Amino acid sequence: MIGNFIADEVKGKKHEAFPTEIAQGILMHRFIDSYTDTHPNVLECTKMLRPHISKFSAVALDVFFDYFLAKDWQKHHTDSLPNFTQNAYQLILLNADILPEKSKYIFKYMSSQDWLLNYAKIEGIKKALSGMASRSKYGSILDGSEKYLLKYEHELQLHFDIFFDAIKSEIKLSGWYYK
Repeated sequence: MIGNFIADEVKGKKHEAFPTEIAQGILMHRFIDSYTDTHPNVLECTKMLRPHISKFSAVALDVFFDYFLAKDWQKHHTDSLPNFTQNAYQLILLNADILPEKSKYIFKYMSSQDWLLNYAKIEGIKKALSGMASRSKYGSILDGSEKYLLKYEHELQLHFDIFFDAIKSEIKLSGWYYK
């Protein structure tokens, strides 16, 4: 989990400096990103969103998929979403000393605003997109883009369900741990 959380901040072979389990989490995150970027259902969704939010369609879709995962959490995990999120925050906090600086900064807001739990609500998605918009030079197009989640929710949900089942299978086949 720690490796997955910090993966975007750990470039190249820098993962080798971390303990084995964390390095594996970083590599798993990279594997998931690569698989996601080429999956037909993901590509179909970004194509659907591109006319509305241009080059930020993949960014918005990532957040939309977080919504589908959180909203239907019990379909995917045995623990409740509130318990999972609190355990995740606690684990990250216990490992704060090894987090890259940017990850520490993100975690401060992530935990205080309870992003993981709030992804299950449209209001939480709206706040996440607004926050991303404010941190990106040209990201203002993300502000308010939750309306496309609402507009295309049924279609996006169908694509997510197919994609998520596929990625779970791919992770298992590839030897990565999935619970």
